[in-house]
Amino acid sequence: MASGSRSPLIVMRDTRAWQLQVWVSFGIAVFLCATGLAWLPGQDLDRAFMVMGYVFCLSTVFVLAKAVRDQQKAQLSGEAETPMWRFVVWGGFAVAMGLTAWGLLRMEINETYKAYLGVSWLYLVTSAFTLAKTLRDRHEADLIDHHRRQAQVQEQ
Repeated sequence: MASGSRSPLIVMRDTRAWQLQVWVSFGIAVFLCATGLAWLPGQDLDRAFMVMGYVFCLSTVFVLAKAVRDQQKAQLSGEAETPMWRFVVWGGFAVAMGLTAWGLLRMEINETYKAYLGVSWLYLVTSAFTLAKTLRDRHEADLIDHHRRQAQVQEQ
């Protein structure tokens, strides 16, 4: 970067308190889901389906968060985006959420237990989105710092 040609880039990093809160929130969500699934009344097949649904939702959250961030980055840089990939990512997320909700609603268990599982599942999904964003922000800040240090070394 030529001196004076651009304003300096300011890298905003999340505070340690925010990072701790995000990880603690995610950990609580995982614990609540695991507890609910471990004591899920009914058949083992229902329990296995719900565990798979929660894991499927969790993995699609991270893929979707990355895809949305990559799409934004592509738009800013003028790169072409792959529409089919966007369809696969959003479709996978919709299928994961839909099948998990369907499995939860069709189970023949107490309504209070369904509510517990539903709320803990949605808490898991939202906290996973927040965790994905926090991890991606830190990664991008680290990359900017690395490039800045390399530029300083090259100037010397």
